[in-house]
Amino acid sequence: MIRRTTLRTLATAAVTAALALPLAQGAQAATPDATSPATAVTAVTAAPINADDGNPFRWMELEGLRADFRFMCPAGHCVGFWSLVLTDDVARQKFEGGKFFVYAPATGEFSFFLDADIAVRAVAHPGQVRLADTEFMRSHPRVEVRYGDPDHPRRARVVASATTLM
Repeated sequence: MIRRTTLRTLATAAVTAALALPLAQGAQAATPDATSPATAVTAVTAAPINADDGNPFRWMELEGLRADFRFMCPAGHCVGFWSLVLTDDVARQKFEGGKFFVYAPATGEFSFFLDADIAVRAVAHPGQVRLADTEFMRSHPRVEVRYGDPDHPRRARVVASATTLM
C-alpha cells in the first residue's frame, strides 16, 4: 500500500514539474483581459500558434502513437502542450478485460498517463491514453503502452511504443 501511495505521489509530482514551466509561460502570454468565458476563448484563438515548434517527440520512433498538440486551461490560464496519444487505427481496436498502462521493459518501471491535469497509472479507455513529455520518457530508451493487468506487466499485450533515437 505504501508503495502504491508513493508511486501516485511521485507521478503527481512529475506531472506538476513537467507542466509547471509551460503553465507559467502560458499564463503570462494568454491572460485574458476580461473575466467572461467568451473573452477568454477569443483571447486564446486570436494568438498565433505554431504547434510545430518544440515537439519533444520528433526524435522518437513511434509505433501506434502520434504526437498531439493540445490546449489546456487550468484556472483560466491557457497553455499549449505536446503529448503522445494512440493512433486512430490502434484506438479503434477492441479492448476488453484490462487496462492501459505505461511500462519500460528494460527496467520494469511504470509511468503514468495525463488525464486532463491529473496523473493516473492506468486507464480503461483508449481515448484516455495521453503520455506527457516527462523525465521518465527521456530516461528510458523504449517505453510501451500495454493493455492487460498492470500487476502482471510482462503478460500484457503491447499496443504501442515510443523508442528514443540515439
